[in-house]
Amino acid sequence: MTPLFANGPALQLRIIIAVVLSLVLMFVDHRLKGFDSIRVYLNSLVSPILYAANLPQSMLDWSAESLSSRHSLLEENARLRETNLLLQESVLRMQFLQRENTRLRALLESPVRQDIRKMVAEVMSVTSNPNSHQVLLNRGSLNGVYEGQAVLDENGIVGQVVDVAPTTSRVLLITDITHAIPVRVARNSVRSIAAGTGSMARLELNYVPHSADIREGDLLVSSGLGQKYPEGYPVAEVSRVISNESLPFAQIQTQPIAQLDRIRYLLLLWPPNAPTKPTKATLKEIKRDAKELIQ
Repeated sequence: MTPLFANGPALQLRIIIAVVLSLVLMFVDHRLKGFDSIRVYLNSLVSPILYAANLPQSMLDWSAESLSSRHSLLEENARLRETNLLLQESVLRMQFLQRENTRLRALLESPVRQDIRKMVAEVMSVTSNPNSHQVLLNRGSLNGVYEGQAVLDENGIVGQVVDVAPTTSRVLLITDITHAIPVRVARNSVRSIAAGTGSMARLELNYVPHSADIREGDLLVSSGLGQKYPEGYPVAEVSRVISNESLPFAQIQTQPIAQLDRIRYLLLLWPPNAPTKPTKATLKEIKRDAKELIQ
């Protein structure tokens, strides 16, 4: 009697065939880039599904905003009015201090610092690679962004632009292991170099002698050396000082002032000496120049 269903390959053979096909597909995709065009089409097909899946949450958010009580809106309006009044007072005081500083510099025949151009940018995405601390901004060469440009948030320095496209730009954060920035202690102007460690919560000072007057809690600001970052902006706060005489330099750990793990809106700066065709310096060049200036 002939069976209705013929026996297929053994289960072990099926597994071997599946594994071999998987390895072949991975090799073709990784080495030969054979599925790049297919991936683009698949992403295009999946995009409507993603938007549809996100639609209920968007509708709930819109409903929650629409149903906000009049009382909460009035309270928020009052808080904003109070905050605006305090900020206006700070602006008036700052204007007075600027005028006074201008007069003092004129008496001392010191050049007056010019105001710099600024632009607000929004973070579009964050690099998923844990070994690279970079973010993508929605401003590019069409907005005048250039490589090496300083980027800040409301607290302090965030990093510098390392790659520019027409409408986007990529920013290297100060905590990236390939980044270094010349700094000075706000208390006594001791200069050093703050290098990234690969951790969002820590920077390290390089080439600091044991005799240097640096204490826990000291504020580090940009020194302006190297002409990458404007002078005087907060960078980090000293969190730990280890003086081991068996090592050539002291070990000093600092914590970034900017909240790098929750940045959303950033500020791009155009200093007066901004280059028209800037060149991107390597980490070795930055450390070498700053070390020479310190010595």
